[in-house]
Amino acid sequence: MPLAIIHHPAFDADFDARHRFPMSKFSRLAEILVEDGLVAPGGYHQPVPAPAAWLRLAHDPLYVDQVLFSAVPAAMEKAIGFRVDEKVALRSRCATGGTVLTARMALAEGLACNTAGGSHHAARAGGAGFSVFNDVAVAASLLLADGDAGRVLVVDCDVHQGDGTARIFATEPRVFTLSLHGARNYPVRKASSDLDVALPDNTGDAEYLAALRPALAAAIDRSRPDIVFYNAGVDPHEDDRLGRLALSEAGLAERDRTVIGTCRDRAIPVACVIGGGYLTDIERLARRHSLLHRVAWEFA
Repeated sequence: MPLAIIHHPAFDADFDARHRFPMSKFSRLAEILVEDGLVAPGGYHQPVPAPAAWLRLAHDPLYVDQVLFSAVPAAMEKAIGFRVDEKVALRSRCATGGTVLTARMALAEGLACNTAGGSHHAARAGGAGFSVFNDVAVAASLLLADGDAGRVLVVDCDVHQGDGTARIFATEPRVFTLSLHGARNYPVRKASSDLDVALPDNTGDAEYLAALRPALAAAIDRSRPDIVFYNAGVDPHEDDRLGRLALSEAGLAERDRTVIGTCRDRAIPVACVIGGGYLTDIERLARRHSLLHRVAWEFA
């Protein structure tokens, strides 16, 4: 069965090319996957924008309304890193809807990939760090509420700690959070995941994989999940603008292969999101994000 890949044109909120957040990577990633034959023309699964009821499962209702009605306080917009206007609100709802659809298709087919998602700095009370809504937290909460999953594991391999996800689920025993991240990177004030692996600057491929494998095995054994959400951020790469680690593209691919392969070997569905990645060269960045989808194809 072809790999289920989710995309929506609204994932790209059309930022100025000079903006710190490389918004156009989402459109270019979708084009690359078609150009390279991983998705047939017109073959993307398109999500619906997440309705307010879904968003309120992981976020304070006041904050949800502030986003939906373009009334996010200036201080919070500063923490997020951009203005939360109607286009950004739609983009955030669609990305969250995309992760929900990715999770549902993973439960049905064993594996699915979003072309967005991984906004893991958004916490219950509001956004931060280029994250408006925490799409994985919303999707996990919805699966639990609907009875589609009883236990969830979040494997976050973005270079930045998944602090928002950890805080949202701090008192939720059905969700286990694992974060591998740069010890000295954003955020300055870390949360407490169920299992944190803080890596020193300049950690390379071999050291990273040696840390990942036992942590992943321990997280699976402790959580016994019905589904895994995998945040495959590419910002641990050695030339990422906001990373401090030193993975190669081969290392990133082997990381993805390790997570997805381990889960598939144990017959655990995997819902993949792309997470962070920061370069001014959008072509290189989008192709780096496509590593996730290429590796996932090996297991489809």
